[in-house]
Amino acid sequence: MEIFQTVFEWYMANLNYYTIFLLMAIESSFIPFPSEVVVPFAAWKAAEGSLSFAGVLLASTTGAMVGAIFNYYLALWLGRPVLYRLAETRWAHMLLIHPENLEKAEKYFVKHGKVSTFIGRLVPAVRQLISLPAGLSRMKIGPFLLFTFLGAGLWNIILAVVGYFAYDMRDHILPYLDWVMYALGALFVAWLTLQGIKAFKRNRREPIR
Repeated sequence: MEIFQTVFEWYMANLNYYTIFLLMAIESSFIPFPSEVVVPFAAWKAAEGSLSFAGVLLASTTGAMVGAIFNYYLALWLGRPVLYRLAETRWAHMLLIHPENLEKAEKYFVKHGKVSTFIGRLVPAVRQLISLPAGLSRMKIGPFLLFTFLGAGLWNIILAVVGYFAYDMRDHILPYLDWVMYALGALFVAWLTLQGIKAFKRNRREPIR
C-alpha cells in the first residue's frame, strides 16, 4: 500500500494541463490507456484549486482530438489492407489491437454512419478505434472533427463532473481510496493478463510475420 500511495502522490503531483493533454492524446490513439484515470483525478485537482475546471476540459478534449486525428489520417494513408495486416502482427497484439477490434469498430461505423464518431466516443472498446473506420471511409474532415469534438467533450464533461463532486465527498472517500484504487489496478492487470493470454493463443495459431 505504501508503494501505491507513493505512486499515486507522484501521479497527482505531476498531473497538469500538459500531462492531461498528452495522456488523453495517447488514450484517443491506438495505445490502450483509460481516460477514467486521467480526467476524474484532474477534476479533483480542479476542485482543490490547483487547476481550473475549464482548463481540465480544454486540455483533455484537445488531447483526445489530437489522438483521434492521428488515427484518422493513419487509416486514410495506410488503407484497409495494410491496416488489417498491421493488426495481425505481434506488435499490434501487444497494444491489444486485433483485426476483430477493427472489424467491430468498422461495423459500428457502417451501422450508425458519420454520427458514430460522436456516439462511439461514449462506447467502451469502440471509443479508442472509431476514428480508424472514419479514415478508411474517407469521411470529410469537417464533420469528423465536429462529431469527435462533441463526443469527446461530452465524455470528458461526464468524467470531470464525477471527479469534481467526488472531491466534496473526500472525507468519506479518502479512507477507502487506497483500497478502491488497488482493486481497480488489480482488475486492470487481470484484464491485461487475459488479453495477453488470448493474444498468445492467437499467435500460436498464426505464422510469424
